[in-house]
Amino acid sequence: MDVSVVIPLLNEEESLKELSDWIVQVMQSNHFSYEVLFVDDGSTDDSWKIIKELSSHNPGIKGIKFYKNFGKSQALHAGFGKALGDVVITMDADLQDNPEEIPELYRMIREEDYDLVSGWKKKRFDSVLMKNLPSKLFNWAARATSGLNLHDFNCGLKAYKNEVVKAVDVHGEMHRYIPVLAKNKGFIKIGEKVVKHQARKYGKTKFGMERFLNGFLDLLTIWFVSKFGKRPMHFFGALGALMFLIGFGFAIYLGIDKLYINPGGRLITERPQFYISLATMIIGTQFFVAGFLGELILRASRNKDSYSVEETKNVA
Repeated sequence: MDVSVVIPLLNEEESLKELSDWIVQVMQSNHFSYEVLFVDDGSTDDSWKIIKELSSHNPGIKGIKFYKNFGKSQALHAGFGKALGDVVITMDADLQDNPEEIPELYRMIREEDYDLVSGWKKKRFDSVLMKNLPSKLFNWAARATSGLNLHDFNCGLKAYKNEVVKAVDVHGEMHRYIPVLAKNKGFIKIGEKVVKHQARKYGKTKFGMERFLNGFLDLLTIWFVSKFGKRPMHFFGALGALMFLIGFGFAIYLGIDKLYINPGGRLITERPQFYISLATMIIGTQFFVAGFLGELILRASRNKDSYSVEETKNVA
């Protein structure tokens, strides 16, 4: 199969028929063998009913239904698990992503050998204050921490090799960072394409300002895991050793001050600096132990880790 189109959705009954017809028209005009996977993320309207009707008329249209809302990341993960196409396209169901972009995205994956191509909505039709400005700040932070020079991490229109979507583990709200997850798995040929962004035709956006706060928290998680996930002792151990040395040095100073500089002064235990020193050494020790335990857990689970590999047919 040439193309799998994975479309997560929540309460998009108005746009599904139009989007489906548009995608099918593009596929047929380009002679692609295809499947369209609609993932209903717990819709409360007639979205699932429409998906079943579309599937009954076209075997290339398939549906996955969640009985409650789990989020876009989980919907994408379910779709990735079922996708059969050599190239996997993701897009939103609100008609703001243009299916006419699919042939060029497919070409970039197949002919230019990209592992992943991310869409860039260079000209947007969203609110400047509510979406455009926060999105620019978010993308700047993502570029700075990930090392990936992409302009629009949050664009739903992306193309992947099938082996990429099978390798990445998308959970929580990590769908914004699939390019970073792919990079961490060893898929380093990641490109970008300017795509058309269309004004929302039906309904209203499902995302509020809280998604940007969640996005920045997830970004910190991704940054930490990508930088220290394989060597937790380098972070916790270094921080713990530094804090312990600071506290220990402070304790030595208090002892010298009591014995030689001001022997008739207050007892060490009556000085607040003593408790600061003690707390710093205890916290430093805990950080060091956390890093040590992290290394032990990592070594125990390393044999279960999945890697991006390619082998020849004849392996000795």
